[in-house]
Amino acid sequence: MALPKSLEGRLRIPLIGAPMFIVSGPELVIAQCQAGIVGSFPALNARPQSALSEWLKQIKDELGEYEEAHPDEPVAPFAVNQIAHASNPRLFEDVETCVKHEVPIIITSLRPPEEIVTAVHSYGGLVFHDVISLKHARKAIQQGVDGIIAVSAGAGGHAGPLNPFAFIKEIRREFDGAVILSGCITSGSDVVAALALGADLAYSGTRFIATEEARAVPGYKQMLVDSKADDIVYTSLFSGVHGSYLKGSVINVGMDPDNLPEGDKSTMDFGSGGDLDAKVWKDIWSAGQGAGDIEEIMPARDLVLRMEREYRETLARLNAA
Repeated sequence: MALPKSLEGRLRIPLIGAPMFIVSGPELVIAQCQAGIVGSFPALNARPQSALSEWLKQIKDELGEYEEAHPDEPVAPFAVNQIAHASNPRLFEDVETCVKHEVPIIITSLRPPEEIVTAVHSYGGLVFHDVISLKHARKAIQQGVDGIIAVSAGAGGHAGPLNPFAFIKEIRREFDGAVILSGCITSGSDVVAALALGADLAYSGTRFIATEEARAVPGYKQMLVDSKADDIVYTSLFSGVHGSYLKGSVINVGMDPDNLPEGDKSTMDFGSGGDLDAKVWKDIWSAGQGAGDIEEIMPARDLVLRMEREYRETLARLNAA
């Protein structure tokens, strides 16, 4: 196990709230961190670019005030996701802003550039990189990242095809840093299962869409409550690479979720859904197969506290077996 020292004693449970395009904002991140799990958001959610510095200041100020007022509670650090790809014209400026504010954790996606690792390590920050294959993990490890996020089958967003049992074992054979498991993490017992597989932290996105602080529209949150695992479609059409989406949202834009053509990987369009009139993320909603375990919309803090109870009850049950 390789939990980074900067996280020791600062987590209620070993969990990261995944960054979600459009959905994650300061309100959700602050609520997650105050509840004792790492909260995160994509840098691209802060628009215009100048708003990123304002968001970071707000998060740092509110967490600092809360920590001072609640010295006996775990207050977790936060993370910012950077899309390290040629399609992101803001990358350099966003990274520069995050370095200026000394963001504790940077989560990189698509390409693990060594220059980001060097910049973040200069002030003692951590870099976690999300991957969907061992090939991608190896490249990130070579770049010196501190953690690998294994995005497994069933996860929301740009999920991978690998079973977590196989994926975690392969990464662990080659990496002694932090391993974070993503894919259908919706309860405290799921977090225990992730640790049992060999992960140091679990990674949960979809479950936190159905919280009061998430910036998802009400219809999106309610569709999660109403959906099951088989209501998720896995397709490359909308961004050029495979991702998981709610079938109901695909139907709502006039498409047949059971007969979708393949997307063009060369376009790698992460913000608009290619030539479609409907916009991916905004109109076509992402979700993982863990949607089947979502039964209500609730405050993020209440969700974390419930997951903590489930986590401890599961550990107690296993220890008593």
